[in-house]
Amino acid sequence: MNKGIQTTSIVKGDPKVVRAWVMYDWANSVYQLTIASTIFPIYYNTVTRHGNDFMVSFFGWKVVNTVLYSWAISAAYLIVALGSPLFSSMADFTGRRKGFMRAFTWIGAVSCGALYFFDPQHIELGVIAFTLGTVGYGGSIVFYNSFLPVIAVPEDQDRISARGYSMGYLGGVILLLFNLLMIMKPGLFGFDAESSQPARISFVTVCIWWIGFSTMTFRKLPKYTFGKRLHKENVLTNGYKELRMVFTQVRGSYRLSVYLLGFFFIMMGILTTMFMAATFGEKELGLKEGVLIPTILVIQLVAMFGAWFFAKLSGKIGNLKALIVSVVIWIFVCIYAFTIRQAAGFIVAAFVIGIVMGGSQSLARSTYSKMLPETTDHTSFFSFYDVTEKLATVAGTFSFGIIEAITGSMRYSVLAITVFFGIGLVFLILLLNAKEKDKGSKEG
Repeated sequence: MNKGIQTTSIVKGDPKVVRAWVMYDWANSVYQLTIASTIFPIYYNTVTRHGNDFMVSFFGWKVVNTVLYSWAISAAYLIVALGSPLFSSMADFTGRRKGFMRAFTWIGAVSCGALYFFDPQHIELGVIAFTLGTVGYGGSIVFYNSFLPVIAVPEDQDRISARGYSMGYLGGVILLLFNLLMIMKPGLFGFDAESSQPARISFVTVCIWWIGFSTMTFRKLPKYTFGKRLHKENVLTNGYKELRMVFTQVRGSYRLSVYLLGFFFIMMGILTTMFMAATFGEKELGLKEGVLIPTILVIQLVAMFGAWFFAKLSGKIGNLKALIVSVVIWIFVCIYAFTIRQAAGFIVAAFVIGIVMGGSQSLARSTYSKMLPETTDHTSFFSFYDVTEKLATVAGTFSFGIIEAITGSMRYSVLAITVFFGIGLVFLILLLNAKEKDKGSKEG
C-alpha cells in the first residue's frame, strides 16, 4: 500500500455491485450499436454523398466521405489513448475513478444527442460531435474495465465479463429495435417516408438511454477505490510516476508484453471491423438500411451467444487457446469478406462475426485481468490495456482509410485486416508455447 493513502474496504463479489457494473454495459452499448455500427454510419453516408460523388468538404478540405469517417474514429481514439494514462493515474491517485467514468459518460452521451443537428449544411458539427461521442465512450470504458478486478474475484471474472458483454448486446438490441421501427415505419410516429427525423431522433435516444441507465451504475459502484490521499501531493507528477512504474512492470513481464502485442493487432482487426462493417456494406455492396440494420442486429443477438460460448470454451481449454480459436475464425471470415459480392454473403459473414465478436472481446478483457500482479493500481494497469486497444483502433481505422484512399476500394482495406489478425495470432501462439514450457518445467 502506498504511503499516505486511505483505502476503502470493498467486498468482492457483492451481487448489488456486480449488477451495477454489468448495467453500465447495458447503458453504454447503445452507442456501439446505434452510433458506431448501424444507424449513424448509414445516415452519415447518406448525408455526405451526392449521387456518385463521395467527396465531402470538411473545413474546406476535400476528402472521400468514408475516409473522413474512418479518420474521425482514429482522431477520437488517439485523444483517448493520449489522455487516458494521465486520467487513469489520477483516478488511482485520488481514488475517484467513478468520477472520471461519469465525466466521460456525459461527454459521450451529450455529443450523441448533438448529432440530431447533423445534416448536409452542418458536416463539421456532425463529424466533431461523432468524434466527441467516441471519445466519451472510449474514455469511460477505461475506468469501467478497471473496476472488474476490484469488484470480482479472479475465478468469477470470466463469467462476469461475459455477462457484461451479453447485457450490453441485449440493451443495444432493445433500443435499436425501437429506432429501427421508427426508421422503417415512420408513419407510425407521424413522420414522412423521406424524413430524416427518425434517424436523428435515434441519436437523442442514445443520449437519454446512456445517461439514464448509467445512473444505476454510479449509484452502487464504490466512490473511492484504493487511493484517497490524506495529504497534499502533486497529483499530475505522482500520476506519471505511477504510470511509469506500471510500464516498467509490464515491460519486465514476458507474458504481459507478448500478450499486449498480440492484443494490439487483434484489436486492430476487431474494432476496425466493428466500425467499418456498415459503411462497407452500404458503399461496396450497395446494401440499403433495410438489409444492413437487421443484419447488424442479428450480429448483436448472435454475439450474446458467442460471449457465453467462448466463456464455456475457455473453462474447458483455457483462455489463451479459446482466444486463439476465435482469432483463427476471424482470419477465415475476413478472407471470405474480401470475396463478397452480394447481400447473402454479407449476411453469412455477419453471422460468423457475431459469434466471435462477443467471445473475443470478453476473453481478451478477462485474460488480461488474470495476468495482472497483485496490486491496488488496477486503473493504471488497465490504462495500458485500454491505451493499447485505443491505439489499435487508431492504427486500424487510419490504415483502413489510407488503403481505401490509395486503392479506391474498401476491399483491400478488408484484406489488410486479415494480416492484422495473422500477426496477433503469432503472438498468442508464442505466449501459449511459453506457458506450456513453464508447465512442463514445473512438472519436471
